Amino acid sequence: MIKKISLLALTLALSVSCVSPKVYKDLQNKYDNLKSENRRLSDENNDLLSAKTKAQNELNKLQSSYNEAVANRDKLQSDYNAIKSNYDNLKASYDALEQNSSKAIAANSKKNRELLAQLEAKEQALSAENARLAKLKKELEDRSNRVAELESVIAAKDAAMTKLKDAISRALTDFEGKGLTVEQRDGKVYVSMENKLLFNSGSWAVGTEGRKAVKQLGSVLGVNPDIAVLIEGHTDNVPYKGNGILTSNWDLSTKRATSIVNILRENADITPENLTAAGRGEFAPVSTNDSAEGKAKNRRIEVILTPKLDELSKLLNDN
Repeated sequence: MIKKISLLALTLALSVSCVSPKVYKDLQNKYDNLKSENRRLSDENNDLLSAKTKAQNELNKLQSSYNEAVANRDKLQSDYNAIKSNYDNLKASYDALEQNSSKAIAANSKKNRELLAQLEAKEQALSAENARLAKLKKELEDRSNRVAELESVIAAKDAAMTKLKDAISRALTDFEGKGLTVEQRDGKVYVSMENKLLFNSGSWAVGTEGRKAVKQLGSVLGVNPDIAVLIEGHTDNVPYKGNGILTSNWDLSTKRATSIVNILRENADITPENLTAAGRGEFAPVSTNDSAEGKAKNRRIEVILTPKLDELSKLLNDN
């Protein structure tokens, strides 16, 4: 791995002065692979959030079925009680008439048999409904437990990202007001560094102050191995006019993102597999390009930190 890293570093260093078509094609292929991996991780995150929503919907459906079953059970119980009361009244009448009229006895006897048959049918229906109710209750409890587990894992991930965001903010305090911001949204942490902190115009070589900021960021990432790190390069909409090594803003933004990755890889505590470099050119602005201030905001490096979702994936597969 050290030999591979050294070889890649040497290749990138040589590319500053002269990039052959083959080397450039290899770099482009690596960029495409990293971009595909980023898309796969994003899709996996969306799938897991969809699974949580689906589980919540199933829980709501089971809750509705459970409530309906309770209502049916209560109605059956009420019907049963009414029939039994009627039966008890008729039986009392039967006992009173038994001594007076054989005809009345026969009529009451027939009525009693009908009532007994109704009672038996109601008892059977009530038993079946109670069994269905017990099954629904068990399913409801299982779904509730699953949703609770998912929410617990997601909450833990959010708390970990909040802790990570606070740690990064503390580590980069010296660079506040110098074009650096740290934000947390949608379960991720975004570290944005304007190019004025990192690069000279048209260059992808990181300056002394920018290298210090990246290394301090790396010191936090080194103790958080369960975080996926996506480094995105962005430019304004002014066409790139360089020395011919690069052809467009997209090339420049990719080169700058790769420069940040190379600095982070100097930290042996950071797992290379967690790092992804991507160039987005001028196609993801955060401000208008109609003013110098807006263009300055668009010329930036964004480091997007995403928690790995292995635990959520395992929980979904186990259920």
